[in-house]
Amino acid sequence: MQKFKLELLFHIMGIGSASGLFFNGGSVFLISDNSSMLYEYNIAENKTDKISLAAKDYAGPLENIPKKDKPDYEAIAAFNNELYIFGSGSKENRSILTRYNMQTKTTEGPVDAIYLYLAMQGFSEISPEDFNIEAAVNDGDIWYLFQRGNGPAQQNGVFTLEGDINEFSVQIIYNPIELPKINGSQSSFTDAVKVGDKLYFIAAAESSNSTYLDGEVAGSLVGRMDIETMTVEFTQTISDRNKFEGITLYKDNGNSLEFLLCEDTDSDATESDIYRLTIDK
Repeated sequence: MQKFKLELLFHIMGIGSASGLFFNGGSVFLISDNSSMLYEYNIAENKTDKISLAAKDYAGPLENIPKKDKPDYEAIAAFNNELYIFGSGSKENRSILTRYNMQTKTTEGPVDAIYLYLAMQGFSEISPEDFNIEAAVNDGDIWYLFQRGNGPAQQNGVFTLEGDINEFSVQIIYNPIELPKINGSQSSFTDAVKVGDKLYFIAAAESSNSTYLDGEVAGSLVGRMDIETMTVEFTQTISDRNKFEGITLYKDNGNSLEFLLCEDTDSDATESDIYRLTIDK
């Protein structure tokens, strides 16, 4: 059994349904699956800035967007001072990619990623009903996109994309991954982060076989994969009640790692809890 410590670290007002986060010095960037906003939470000042991710001609709501219309931003990763924010691809209107430059504070997109997502579906033989991207990890010219197996076929896996993601000119490799059950419900990937030559991931379980509809939460786990072999080295249940959807490295203490986790409560509440998870290397 992997030793761990889970504790509440921040309570942030004004952000709901947090689905991913990235720690950047004194700030935490967060995305929400029912919002077209990128949120920057300044830790020292306890202040949140909002950055629109919507197209310039968009005239609809930017937060608490109805389920059928929402962009469903689920994955965030950093590359060359930019944040890449991916829609889940679980519906056509969710097949998008938006970039935010942390230095110039400018946004590009959203751009249509439907042909990339269709190529990924065809290569992996994952049906549109099962396809659901929930995590993105960057390693230079290599991207790892995690397929959440919360659809009818429960297909968890990792796409390895090598090439220019901005031009969608990539070579695709797909590795199916088996994950354990939590309290009798199948767990599925919700986010991941690279530390050294390992991929640390979180997965959640809920009583629903749908990429669209939420179910009763059964818990969350943390795990680690070898980046070369794509084999799972360990998993450890960390909660029986929380659905954690985001993970980012907070501190590397040598013998232990501290991560920040965000939780999606599947509600319209505009507040988010950020937890600190500490585990041994």
